[in-house]
Amino acid sequence: MRQVAQNYRTGELAVLDVPPPACRPGGVLVRTTYSLISTGTEMMKVSEARLSLLGKARARPDQVRKLVDSVAQQGPLATYQKAMNRLDSYTPLGYSLCGVVVEVGDGVTDIAVGDVVAAAGNEFALHAELNWVPVNLCVPVPDGIAPEHAAFATVGAIAMQGVRRGEVQLGETACVIGLGLVGQLVVRLLVAAGVRVVGVDTVPARCRMAEKAGAIACAGPDPDGVAVISEALAASTAGLGADHVFLAAGGSSNGPVELAARLARDRARVVDIGKTRLDLPWNDYYEKELDVRFSRSYGPGRYDDRYELDGIDYPAGYVRWTERRNLACFLDLIASDGVEVATLVSGIRGIGEAASLYEELRTGELDGVGFLLEYPQAAVEPSRPEVARPAPSAAAPAPRPAPRVSGRDVRLGFIGAGNYATSMLLPQLARQEGVELAAVATTRSLSAINAQRKFGFGTARTDAAAVLDDPAIDAVFVVTRHHSHADLVCRALERGKAVFVEKPLALTLDQVDQVVETIERTGNDRLMVGFNRRFAPLVVDLQQRLGRVDGPVSARYLVSAGRLAPSSWYLDEGLEGSRFAGEGGHFVDLLSAVTGQPPVEVHAVQAPAATGGDLHATIRFADDSVGIISYVTGGHARFPKETLDVSGGGRSARLDNFTRATVWTPSGKDVKRVLTGQDKGQRAMLLRFVEAVRGGGPMPVTWDSLVLTTRATIAVGTSVTTGERVRP
Repeated sequence: MRQVAQNYRTGELAVLDVPPPACRPGGVLVRTTYSLISTGTEMMKVSEARLSLLGKARARPDQVRKLVDSVAQQGPLATYQKAMNRLDSYTPLGYSLCGVVVEVGDGVTDIAVGDVVAAAGNEFALHAELNWVPVNLCVPVPDGIAPEHAAFATVGAIAMQGVRRGEVQLGETACVIGLGLVGQLVVRLLVAAGVRVVGVDTVPARCRMAEKAGAIACAGPDPDGVAVISEALAASTAGLGADHVFLAAGGSSNGPVELAARLARDRARVVDIGKTRLDLPWNDYYEKELDVRFSRSYGPGRYDDRYELDGIDYPAGYVRWTERRNLACFLDLIASDGVEVATLVSGIRGIGEAASLYEELRTGELDGVGFLLEYPQAAVEPSRPEVARPAPSAAAPAPRPAPRVSGRDVRLGFIGAGNYATSMLLPQLARQEGVELAAVATTRSLSAINAQRKFGFGTARTDAAAVLDDPAIDAVFVVTRHHSHADLVCRALERGKAVFVEKPLALTLDQVDQVVETIERTGNDRLMVGFNRRFAPLVVDLQQRLGRVDGPVSARYLVSAGRLAPSSWYLDEGLEGSRFAGEGGHFVDLLSAVTGQPPVEVHAVQAPAATGGDLHATIRFADDSVGIISYVTGGHARFPKETLDVSGGGRSARLDNFTRATVWTPSGKDVKRVLTGQDKGQRAMLLRFVEAVRGGGPMPVTWDSLVLTTRATIAVGTSVTTGERVRP
């Protein structure tokens, strides 16, 4: 299928041929009829992508701060490579469309195949021939509405949420500053609500358009224009001024927010809908005691994964107008002629002309507020849902698969290609001789295409079964979100593949048992978990210099994990497990490697979540060595993330964030540093894994050790809950 995308590093905008998305539970697959280009939000993104690296940095100071913190942790080279990897990727465009449902996922009951729907979301309602959309981000289109008009529903919901935030009442007067697409819709909604409206915009044609829609007066922000608006407000409010000012403008000028204070009455409401500069002139806003409000996108539910992805609705008694109800309400207004959008359609182009259309909009060759992309209505085949995994067979376990790689490249398939895979794993594998990156499958179409373009995968798909069922693939890499790991590992093992899974192997003991049962039933133990730290050059060197230690050792592992963004999927403990369950296996495994012993007992305590949830786990190993893992989140972002101290037998060693290793022995102190940045062992780990697959030799770490490390990691959570010591 075709999809519009832009390379954020170069600014290139293209219509790409990408794999169609699969239909997943909780949503529907929509064949797009029309998608709407947002001449405000999208063109801002398109223009930003064309800036130089310095210009991008100035436009996104929040990302610059993250890069500075990353340099302190990982070094300049690794940070640069990671940043360029993210920049040099195609990103999607679009967030408002109308189309026809071609497939319905499990759990969806109020939408059927063949329904015409309006869909929303900058990750779902994209400029693409097919889109998977969660059920709470799409609504059926009432009969009689033209699909090109229904495509305005998302932007209409944005405008509607802004009007709701203003709490307008009959007979009041409002000023709309910025008469682009959102501003024009705000004007129409206010007029429909019985509010008198004035408008301000630098483009005279937009002012005339708003007046035709019912505004009593519109003019530019120049002195003459402001005088016209002020006079109209004085006449309609007996000199009081606007009851509400809606900021629907964008850009870096502080003019809109200053003008708002001038036109507003005492104690008026100022509602920010667009992305404009907001350096509030304190005296002006204080003297009038203006109420400044923000309107967040389409309405309540936005940016809440439980609402948008899990389909959990808010009760109408508590939240009357959610984003889905706003979408439906706007469509109802169109259907009843309460709001007119036909005159907002400035042009319609085919999907194949998208790149030229964006360029004409960027350069100003085209003027207008509402441009639509039209899609051919020939059937586009959706990807088929994955076939359910067969029930375990009662047949006797097959022998361990014999080596199949001889005289040719090792063929690898990837399920998942997120930031970690594309920055830490795939660059290493792409440089290895004797490796063929055969296939990649990701949930999102562009992710698969980006991985294929950067690393040379033979095929790119959106269904995991395409990788699992390919008989030519020797080893499968599972680099997806945590909750899916155990199931995908079992499915790959059952198909006779060698498997590399990024940590964790499993989140629950039941999942661990599922993996063990699969290995024992199939005889396929060709499993590796991405516990890379034991392979780090400084760790290997530290162990060699520390030498043999008689008797047990004591180790302290301080992990300054830092805080996560509130939107991080790591925080979805109900689905993805605790943060330590996802990452802690790294630290348990490294302690096992340093002590040379398996863990036999775990005891852990955790501070209340309100204070950061810092966790401290004591792990006893088979020879009575003891390791203490302190996993803390409240430290400074530039404090070294990982520090490991080991003592025993008159010897001591310290590992400082994989950049320096110090050993104290009877012969003295020995320090080694890495000047090129961190090396946490990914390269060495991958080399070992590929060689094991190629030659049929043992995996770099035995599967029973991987399972025991996983059990010990899960035991940390159990001990926190019960307060007791737990044996893995």
